[in-house]
Amino acid sequence: MKQFKDPEFMGQFIDKYRNMRNLWEVKNPLCRNKPARKASLEKLVQFVKTQVSNADIEFVEKKIGSLRSAYRKELNKVQASMRSGAAAEDVYLPSLWYYNRMRFLEDQMEARESLSTLPSSLPSTLPSTPAEASEDQPGPSILEEVEEPSWSQEDLSQDEALECGTQ
Repeated sequence: MKQFKDPEFMGQFIDKYRNMRNLWEVKNPLCRNKPARKASLEKLVQFVKTQVSNADIEFVEKKIGSLRSAYRKELNKVQASMRSGAAAEDVYLPSLWYYNRMRFLEDQMEARESLSTLPSSLPSTLPSTPAEASEDQPGPSILEEVEEPSWSQEDLSQDEALECGTQ
């Protein structure tokens, strides 16, 4: 495995990966074409076998996943430091040595839109704002005080008073 971590070899691997756009570019027409993806991965496997003799597609996919994950973490740190309103000298500088080589992935790393698990055929029964909640549902709003009933001994019958006393 150490052969794979050699900076010169990893740099060449990243460059080959960059040239195989169907493996990382979502809008590439061949991205969802399984035979084309497999052929590209096989080319990468042949390259990796020069250093790691027992490499296979699964091994290469895991290495790609690890590279992308490390890059994504560094990219998130850079973007978070820019969002925080930090001065130019306070912006996070990536410590990942191959960060600049992986910059081709930057526009591919956008967060996915969240999906609702509610069926779309059903109308939403949940109010989207507190104002809608108070309009749609009768009764006191959260901000209004509710008057709690106060019971005195006189209001309760003798049996009820005994029951309350035993509880």
